[in-house]
Amino acid sequence: MFRAIREQIDTIFREDPAAKSTLEIVLCYPGFHAILFHRLAHKLHTAGIPLVPRIVSQISRFLTGVEIHPGARIGRRFFIDHGAGVVIGETAEIGDDCLLYQGVTLGGTGNEKGKRHPTLGHRVVVGTGAKVLGSIRIGDDVKIGAGSVVVHPVPDGSTVVGIPGKVVRTRREAGGLLEHGNLPDPEGQAIDELKQRVADLENKLRNLAERLEVEARNL
Repeated sequence: MFRAIREQIDTIFREDPAAKSTLEIVLCYPGFHAILFHRLAHKLHTAGIPLVPRIVSQISRFLTGVEIHPGARIGRRFFIDHGAGVVIGETAEIGDDCLLYQGVTLGGTGNEKGKRHPTLGHRVVVGTGAKVLGSIRIGDDVKIGAGSVVVHPVPDGSTVVGIPGKVVRTRREAGGLLEHGNLPDPEGQAIDELKQRVADLENKLRNLAERLEVEARNL
């Protein structure tokens, strides 16, 4: 237990440059508290103890603003940065070394039974406010941009942005950072392409009108 806590603290030092001391992490990091609460709730849940795991998760939600169902399976060195508004559903599965920012939802798409929440591979980074919905697999080393809505499986090593989420890169990149300022904007690119097409059509119409005017004068 203590080794797991030490590993969690080391993970926060690695992922968050704002972390200055172990005492600061223990006292001031809601993501750290939420993960510890979940480890306890999950153990109780897998032991078949009724109700108590949900009570533990509700206490955690009240104290941290993070809602993790006791049934969710979470790997090692998991980090929730800031934490506010994070929701992780009952059948969600998260691999090792994953990072979630505030406002992330790993949710379902309806009231279906069985496996209904996402499975995240290892070293996945999910940006602020992103929603990953349904029983889909997000591959290893995937990065999901802030505000994206992902409803389809994502292959390993991809970067996904937009609503709905689209794969904009497929190569693996070193490190776990998600550089939002360098991510492509599929919607913006589509608008730029439409603007260019409209400009091309206007030029063709202008040239056609000038040609017709010249021909009319020569009649």
